[in-house]
Amino acid sequence: MISIGTDIVKISRIKALINQKKEIFLHKIFTEEEILYCNSYSKPEIHFSGKYAAKEAVKKALLSNSLIDKISLKDIKIFNKNNKAPYVVIEKMTGLSCNVSVSHEQEYAVAFAIIDK
Repeated sequence: MISIGTDIVKISRIKALINQKKEIFLHKIFTEEEILYCNSYSKPEIHFSGKYAAKEAVKKALLSNSLIDKISLKDIKIFNKNNKAPYVVIEKMTGLSCNVSVSHEQEYAVAFAIIDK
């Protein structure tokens, strides 16, 4: 069974959440490794937005085919290989293959996820 998900995020929205709620927002959504990765860039909000969109895309793919009933965004981890390509780790789920693609442009970050069981 193949399931897909997509999400688009306005980067200024994520930047505003980071500025307003700071660590509360970051630690609710992202792992420490994700936070360190994004903060290593001069404009971390771009990378947080991409990871947020990726998490939402994965969540939508999981929910759309009833692979799960609910999942926290923090349980969906978006890491990066040495070549910066994203990959997904889903806490407490095995037997799934999940691929994700993330892109960002001036105002938006978009992500697509494909899950195969």
